[in-house]
Amino acid sequence: MQRTIAYIDGFNLHFGLKSKGWRKYYWLNIHLLIQNLLKQTQLLIQTKYFTSLISSPRRNPDKGKRQLTYLEALQTQSSFEIIYGHYLIKPQNCNRCQARWTSHEEKMTDVNIAVELLSDAFQDKFDTALLISADSDLSSPIERVSTLFPRKRIVIAFPPGRESAHLKKLASAYFTIGRRNIAKSQFPDKIKKNDGFVLKRPIQWQ
Repeated sequence: MQRTIAYIDGFNLHFGLKSKGWRKYYWLNIHLLIQNLLKQTQLLIQTKYFTSLISSPRRNPDKGKRQLTYLEALQTQSSFEIIYGHYLIKPQNCNRCQARWTSHEEKMTDVNIAVELLSDAFQDKFDTALLISADSDLSSPIERVSTLFPRKRIVIAFPPGRESAHLKKLASAYFTIGRRNIAKSQFPDKIKKNDGFVLKRPIQWQ
């Protein structure tokens, strides 16, 4: 059996679903999705999910609550780890009208994925790495792992509606996650945690 670790770029996957208008699939069981994507010769060792908490929960408390509910749902899965980045506040100016505002840029996800991928490769924790992302910034760590550990495979699973020509060239194999696998990898509408608390699919995602 090929030991497999999955690395999921949470925002890349989310915006892939959003670009397709698949809001009803946001209640996605990532661990189950990976199981549905693997071949029979592959054994899932661990799933690592990379994300950041939304930047302004006070401005949009409902959005923040939905995200926290979803993260709690993900944490009910075994061998599942969430690794957090952060948002960077960036002042913006309009040269024409002199208007000023601030934007928020999600940071650290690509760096965190690179660190985990390289660290796991050096510790020989996987034979195959399954990466869900279309972020070309991950090209360097993928290329380095492939060079240092030519027997290890890095398979890219592109989120719906997203791809990278550069990653295609570097990957051992690649494919796009289809609607069928997304649809059959949903959490049940209600999830009972070990402490008895029940998590519910947000109404906006039904």
